[in-house]
Amino acid sequence: MQIDLNKYQEFVEGVTSDESNSYKPFTDSLLNLNDKCNIALLLTAGIGLASETGEFNEIVKKMVFQGKELTDDVHFHMKRELGDIMWYWINACRALALDPNDVIAENVNKLKARYPGGEFNAYYSENRKEGDL
Repeated sequence: MQIDLNKYQEFVEGVTSDESNSYKPFTDSLLNLNDKCNIALLLTAGIGLASETGEFNEIVKKMVFQGKELTDDVHFHMKRELGDIMWYWINACRALALDPNDVIAENVNKLKARYPGGEFNAYYSENRKEGDL
């Protein structure tokens, strides 16, 4: 199969939203969202969560696949990355005006409903009820 990356680039542009392709629709979207939440804080949180989770996962990857030892220094580094993740997570709660305690309570309720009896089961993990996202 012959691949033409220029044609693929045209295809990708066609299946990408106006908000992603162009500044004006992007800024209009930001203004619309800013009426519903703190969009600056939400962007900070979303990008930060992805970045810090990536940093944490980089350490995990090196331990699991590259033989890096879980030393006290590595353990401490992971602890600090988890703290960074929580900092951004709290900012996401702030951006959406959510009580972080309510977020955790909702997570517990979701998992209790997903796993009757309170124990992990692969069947329920793969076969979720309607509405269980």
